[in-house]
This record gives sequence, C-alpha cells and structure tokens, in this order.
Amino acid sequence: MMLLIEKYIKYLRYEKNFSLHTEISYSTDLQQFSEFLKEHFPEIDIKAADSDIIRLWIVSLMEAKISARSVNRKLSTLKSFYKYLLRINEISINPVKKITGPKTPKPIPAFINNTDMDKILDNTNFDDSYESLRNQIMIELFYATGIRRAELIGLRDTDVDFSNETIQVTGKRNKQRIIPFSDGMRTLLEQYITIRDKEVENTTGYLFVRENGKQLYPMLVHRIIEENLKHIPTLSKTSPHVLRHSFATSMLNNGADINAVKELLGHSSLAATEIYTHTSFEELKKIYNKAHPRA
Repeated sequence: MMLLIEKYIKYLRYEKNFSLHTEISYSTDLQQFSEFLKEHFPEIDIKAADSDIIRLWIVSLMEAKISARSVNRKLSTLKSFYKYLLRINEISINPVKKITGPKTPKPIPAFINNTDMDKILDNTNFDDSYESLRNQIMIELFYATGIRRAELIGLRDTDVDFSNETIQVTGKRNKQRIIPFSDGMRTLLEQYITIRDKEVENTTGYLFVRENGKQLYPMLVHRIIEENLKHIPTLSKTSPHVLRHSFATSMLNNGADINAVKELLGHSSLAATEIYTHTSFEELKKIYNKAHPRA
C-alpha cells in the first residue's frame, strides 16, 4: 500500500513538478485514507477499495467535523491518485470517478450598509489635497459602479463619457461593458480632473494617478481603501472588493433586477450574482428579527 503511495508522490515530484507543500498535502491525505482502511477494512488493499468504502471514508470525515472544503480537497487527492493507478495499469476501474463531495457553503460577502457608507464618504479626514480628493473620488466610484480594483486602475480619461454619464470598463478577458453614473458622480469627477490637471504634471492618460503622474498599482489602492474602511468595527474585510459587494447588495436591496446587476458587475453567469441575493435575504432577516415582536 505504502509503496504505491510513495511511487505516486515521486510521480508528482519529478513528472508533475508539484510544490513541496502540495506534495506533503497529497501524501498526508493518502496516509489518512490508508489508516482508515487498516482500521475498518484490514483485509482490503488500497487498490481494491471500492466506491462504497470511499463514501464511508467521506462520511467518517464529516462526522469528525472536518470542513466540507477539506473533505473535497482530500477527495480530489484520491481522484488524482486513482487516476494515476489507472494510467499505470494497477487498477482497471476508477472507484472515485462518480463520487461527488459535500457541498461547500458559500460565504456571504462582507458589505457596508448605507449608514456606514455615508460616514465614510463624509469623513472629515478628507482634505483639499490632491491625494485626499483622489482617494475620496475612488471610494465614491467603487461604491457607485461596483467596478473591480483592476478595472479602476485601468480607467483612462477617454473611458469617461460625461455627456451620457457613463464609463467604459475593461474587465476580465478584456470584456468591455458600459456602466452609468449619477449627476453627483459627474460633478465629483469633473472637479477631480480639474484639480488633477492643475497639480499633477505629465499625466499618462489614466483617470486616477499618483502625484508623479504615474498609474496606480494594486497594493496602493488596497491600502487606501483599507485605511478608510478599518474604522467600521462590524466589517470583517476591508478590501476594495467590499465596495463592489456593497454596490451589488444596495442595488438588490432597493429592488434592482438581478440580471441588470449581473450586467453591471460584468459577471459571465447569473450564479456569480446570486450570492448577493443571499446577502439581501440575510439583511431582511436581521430587519425581521429586530422589528417583529415575536421574532
């Protein structure tokens, strides 16, 4: 049993060039499965384990309070291992082929409610300097449009259509979409560009730039957003993506059609947008529990 596992680990190391961390993880999973066989089916070799035995192992892991994510990772290890045994003719049937793991619960995205968002945008820490104004407008735009960090960094002046009050965003796989913005956002952007052009020299055509005129970079944007969101004690995460979550949640909480939100976010499928309906429902439950006398 152990010889086959060692042979497989060497295959991962020398032929697949897996990292040491992955190698150790796979080895640990297979050793755990071997121990399960020794304890419950001592007469059965790892090559002879069938789908029923593997399902029993999965059940035992779940009963031991192992998370669904970890169980699925261990199942993935078994699938890779038995696929290898099939390839080297050690087995003729893959016992894991039709086995599915437990469903992994999707975490509800962290988001900022309207009251806390107003506090952030009305923060007196913002001053009249270029950087402070830029940071405030960036937060406003994240929340007003739901764009991703990379999309904001890539925005150029030519992507902003003030007459139609829209921005053209280049998303994943260079897919472009048009997102509207409000009259208030238009005024803020116009004010920002006027001050930027006065105080920053040699701008490179990007909408948001550093004081030296060069393009923003991801960690800088992350630090700016984190610095402004860290004052919300109930917020579990403080990344730019939280503002994207907040945009989607606010839209759905206020009656927006989910397909419209999908298009605004640039999601390729509705399933990616549906997680925000769970967020919206969680908010409704909170309101119900707080307001109903028998809740």
